[in-house]
Parts: sequence; structure tokens; C-alpha cells
Amino acid sequence: MHQSGKKSRARELGLAFEGQTGDFNAITDVPGVLVGYSTMIEGDGPLRQGHGPVRTGVTAILPRGRDKTMKPVWAGFHALNGNGEVTGVQWIKHAGHFYGPVCITNTHGVGAVHEGVTSWMIENYAEDYSEKHVWALPVVGETYDGTLNDINGLHVRPHHARTAIETAGSGPIAEGNVGGGTGMVAYEFKGGTGTASQIVRLGGKDYTVGVLVQANHGLRDWFTVLGVPVGRHLTADRLRSTEQGSIIVVIATDIPMLPHQLERVAQRGSIGIGRNGTPGGNNSGDMFLAFSTANEITRDDFINAPRGMDCMPDEWFDQVYLATVRAIDEAIVNAMLAAEDMETLKPEGKICRAIDPAALVEILARYGRMA
Repeated sequence: MHQSGKKSRARELGLAFEGQTGDFNAITDVPGVLVGYSTMIEGDGPLRQGHGPVRTGVTAILPRGRDKTMKPVWAGFHALNGNGEVTGVQWIKHAGHFYGPVCITNTHGVGAVHEGVTSWMIENYAEDYSEKHVWALPVVGETYDGTLNDINGLHVRPHHARTAIETAGSGPIAEGNVGGGTGMVAYEFKGGTGTASQIVRLGGKDYTVGVLVQANHGLRDWFTVLGVPVGRHLTADRLRSTEQGSIIVVIATDIPMLPHQLERVAQRGSIGIGRNGTPGGNNSGDMFLAFSTANEITRDDFINAPRGMDCMPDEWFDQVYLATVRAIDEAIVNAMLAAEDMETLKPEGKICRAIDPAALVEILARYGRMA
């Protein structure tokens, strides 16, 4: 699903985010990375469990596209606050890699999406699964959308995960009320899916750091943009007094890295979301996955013979960390700017408002934060 072009992103509005972006300012600026969505918006009226309204979906990120050959994706994981779920991370922590897509959905859809990803992997890597003892450990993350969606109705099914995977593409991607981000709330504004990228020059060569967020976290008073306490100025239409959500951040890069280096990059996700003001609340699952598409090798070669791996010196990583933090900060704001108003189900009948771009620009201009 591609950008509709109806709403301006942060840089298009003139917000003074720093750093050079890739061509699309998206995770898809990392060569080979594809993103797809399955978006479910069905029904109206009051909540009837099992019947809707449905406001949810699945986001799929394919680190190596639709390659039919199993190849490890080098990775690291970090959780700032563990009130949430990302499957497959125990093996990432121990082995430093995973296979297949990364998917994000709502909290109660994890099992269905896990099944859908598993079935896709069995078919896509058919030779490995039919001829060898290969098993799937899909990476599936979640955030809670029960304020806006009939989450207990279990509307996400395995085929929605497959749709997201099978429709994934490159280029500019949709943000806001799409995929797993459809029913999400950020800082008591409408939240959802957001993305951004940064270019980093290492050893005389340009590399890309791209991020995708599913933003469903924070309280209004905390909300900060470019150092400005925006949430203290925009106080209308508040929804809650305690945090009830989470954020998943996926960080992709083509920089050659070892798994321990990727874990350190994932740790910087905490700083990235902190720039928007969250302290990582008790009820928030703040979880960060970083992966590199470099050091490409087949599974067979990986398990059957010694291999070498390229990596950058740790001493070069300060600018990688900075790029990661900047991209996450910007992606969250992009998610909120792209979002559309949505009626709440719990409590019934309120409106979860999307942030007003004009009001945001006016506040940031007052503080001298426009480009």
C-alpha cells in the first residue's frame, strides 16, 4: 500500500528534523526491504464483541524480499519495558539471527499471525521444509488496540498475515491508520504506523538506517516534538489518565554488523522514543528489533561450513546510534501526522483525534523549531 499523498509528513510541513534521509524517508530505503499491509476497517456503531467494529490489521516487513532461498537475517533485540510480546526473540538473543518476515499486529492477533507467517515460510522455502529438518520461529510483535477495535473478537486471522506479506513492496509506503497500526493511539492522539530513514557515511561509503514504528504509547502531557512540550499546549480531546499502549520499533540497515552490534543499535530505540517524551510507562511494551541485510549467505552454507562476516568497528558507531535515534523520533511524528480521526469503543463514543498539523506547526514556529 503506497502513500496517498493526502497528508503532509513532518519534513514536508517544515519541521526541523536533522540528518539526511533516503529517497523515500522510509524503511524501504534499505535495499531489498519490502513492506506490506493488511488493513481491516469494518462496521460502525457500539461495540459488540465478535462482531466489531473492526479497526485493526497486520504489517509485514520482508528483510530479504521474497527470496526463495533461506538466508539468515542478522539481528539484535532490546526491550525497555517488557509489557508486551515479540515472538522469536529468544533465538535472536542466543543465535543472533532469524529467518523470514517480521510482522506486527494487535495483542490478541499474535497467534493467528504467527500461524500465517509459518504457513507462508513453509511454502516459500518449500525445498528446505520438505527435504530437511527446518522449523519456523517467526518474529511477530504486537501493541494493544482495544480502545478503537473489537480486539476480543479475534478478527485477525492467518490469511491477513499472508496478505500483508504477499502485497509487500518497496518505495514510499503508507502511514497512519494502516496495517497493524490501524487502531493505535499515541500520546492520546490517533497513532499508528510511521517510518523514516537516515543516510550514514562510514569508511567512505553511504549506508542507510531505516525504521518502522507501530506507535501506540504515551500520555498527552509527555508529548514532545523537537524539544518542545507540544502536549502541554494541545490539551483538548484527551482520552485517558494512565498509559494503555506500547510501541514496536523495527530498525533496518545495510551496514555490515555483528549481532552484538545490532543489539546495541536496538538499545538506542529507548532513546529514540524518549525524544518524544515517553519515560517507558509500566503498561507500555517498548520493544526494539534491529536487523542488517549485509553478510548475505544461504542457510546451507551457514550451517555446513566456516564463514567470515564483515563488520564495522565499534568506534564508528556513534553516528549510527544518532541516525537511529533521529529516525525513530521522526517516524513517530510521521505516524501521528498521517493518522485519521477514529471513534473510540472503550470508552464508547469519544473521538480519538489525529493531531492538527497547523496547530503543531504554529507551536513549533513559536519555539523556533521550523526549518
